[in-house]
Amino acid sequence: MPTYVIASKCKNNGKCVEICPSDIMHTDPAIDMAWNVEPDMCWECLSCVKACPENAIEVRPYADISPLRSEIAVSRNEGKNVIKWKITYRDSRVKEFEFPIRTTGWDTILPPSSSQLKAGNLDDQALYREEPKTAGSSGASGKGGIQRNNKGSGK
Repeated sequence: MPTYVIASKCKNNGKCVEICPSDIMHTDPAIDMAWNVEPDMCWECLSCVKACPENAIEVRPYADISPLRSEIAVSRNEGKNVIKWKITYRDSRVKEFEFPIRTTGWDTILPPSSSQLKAGNLDDQALYREEPKTAGSSGASGKGGIQRNNKGSGK
């Protein structure tokens, strides 16, 4: 669902431009507002929608998903630390949802101490929370995971 800017609400603060991962939100000083320059390239992450303090960005549902007279509007209330989603269906039903805004700083959330990553064998196929397979456990090569085929590597 590509985003679009409501011109009457936009204050051209650039927050949508800063956060857009696909670099399609731009500001135009001539008209003093932001806009989505390539809606078809929108990743639909809705980061710009959530970052806009003026609630000036909404999403346009695709016609095959939500045809005729439906709307999706997002508003942020920093006083209550929530983002509110309002979905108006084409039969006029309205659903609203509220979610908390992240208030922790970036890179401040750490994994629980019991799951700290440890340096390991890069050839090991185990995921970081899996225990490596050892000799005697079923299906293992006895070397801590799935054995690689190193033909031609000189090993």
